[in-house]
Amino acid sequence: MSKGFKRFLAAAFAGVYMISSASFMAVSADEPYDVYNYDRWGEAIPSQAGYIADRAVSGDDLGIGHLKDPSDLFKDKDNNFYIADTGNNRIVVVDSEFKRVIKILDTFKYEDGTETTLNSPKGIFVSDENGMLYIADNENARVLICDAQGNISLEITKPTSEIYNQDLTFLPQKVLADKAGNIYVVLNNVTSGAAMFDNTGDFIGYYGANRVEATSEVIANYFWNAILSDEARAKRRRSVPAGFSNFDIDAEGFIYTSTQSTTQTTDIVKKLNPAGDNLFADYEMYIGDWPSMSISSSQKIDETQLVDIDISEDGTINCLDLATGRVFQYDEDLWLMFIVGTKADQLGGFTRPSALETMGDNIYVLDQTKGTVTIFVETEFGEIVHGAVSLYNAGYYEDALDPWYEILKRDGNYRRAYIGIASAMLNKGEYKTAMEYAKKADAGLIYNKAFEGWRSDFLKEYFGWIIGGLAVVIIGVWGGKKLYKKKKAQKVTKEGDN
Repeated sequence: MSKGFKRFLAAAFAGVYMISSASFMAVSADEPYDVYNYDRWGEAIPSQAGYIADRAVSGDDLGIGHLKDPSDLFKDKDNNFYIADTGNNRIVVVDSEFKRVIKILDTFKYEDGTETTLNSPKGIFVSDENGMLYIADNENARVLICDAQGNISLEITKPTSEIYNQDLTFLPQKVLADKAGNIYVVLNNVTSGAAMFDNTGDFIGYYGANRVEATSEVIANYFWNAILSDEARAKRRRSVPAGFSNFDIDAEGFIYTSTQSTTQTTDIVKKLNPAGDNLFADYEMYIGDWPSMSISSSQKIDETQLVDIDISEDGTINCLDLATGRVFQYDEDLWLMFIVGTKADQLGGFTRPSALETMGDNIYVLDQTKGTVTIFVETEFGEIVHGAVSLYNAGYYEDALDPWYEILKRDGNYRRAYIGIASAMLNKGEYKTAMEYAKKADAGLIYNKAFEGWRSDFLKEYFGWIIGGLAVVIIGVWGGKKLYKKKKAQKVTKEGDN
């Protein structure tokens, strides 16, 4: 990024927060839920809203009848939205404003001209590279790859490979393709990772399997399996990881996965490289509501069940929780930014959220039961936060300082701002201030780096005095010992003379 563009970016975001500070955005009274975030102790506290619900769009609003059990939502590079209208066995394509239906795909053609229809489609993906549609046609036990007019170029069915357990049915839930054309399929009865196919439809194997969480039961099973006979091991229940619930791919080709399991906390969210390695494996993360969440007596903690994950164009990670009806938004380092939505009948609440997408400053959430897409728009506070995070992620920590301070004026408990300021001060070499803000954010890694910097500066500045002081102490101790020995010898001599 050029220095000129850097200055432009900094000035733009500074202007945003200065303008928005003139009209303080309070939490919307129309939201049917408490807007909250978490402090450094993990306690839920009231916070400023990053998004507010603008409107909900139904199939009736679009003039196509009720959406029946819709399962998936996807935005293509032209900002058109694709809805997997599962119960109606169709794919609905809507414009970027959610005001007009562009087309409905319910009949598809093979190369020989014969036609086929969908049966409970549960996943939809559109490739930026080739413009092809990838449809997880669940109850037809296949993945269809077709063009925008519904002309089928490839059909993937149950693999005949020895790697694939032939006792298992082939029930695609979600699908995506990478830049090379490799196809990844989430299957509802497979816990070995996503089934991976090449661009010709040949089965390659499994990709990115979750780890088995090291619970007491798993450890006990590992012990007994190590000492029991083969026959006895075969009779024991195996410990298996949870399968994926959904996934998304970012502009750089990294695949992010979500897991819906209520019993597993390992690998709830993963970032996978092409080799299937989890780049988040060593992160200390808590996805979803923290156990101490008690912002109001009307809310209770439910086990997080992530049903979808979306990566925004700026790298923001959005996770949709079925249990609470909330979207948990994180930056690319998994620092929590905003919590949006709830379980409710009103606008901004959901009955059974099934998918989410983002476009620009908006979040779109699909409700399977209501048959609606709710559109959340960014608030002024959200705009300042996202601007500061963008600068931070680009490495311009100092340029983000003014927006971070403005954020703290509006919400003095906003933890992400303390982290941003601590990082900026660390970058500037103001280690004591960095330690102060890192402590307020409970950001141990930043605090440790700041402490190392402060200690190094302290030693450099006072090294001469420290060495001189040590020399004085050593000489003093040495001289004291010599004097003590001399006096002791004189005392012995005097006693001998007597």
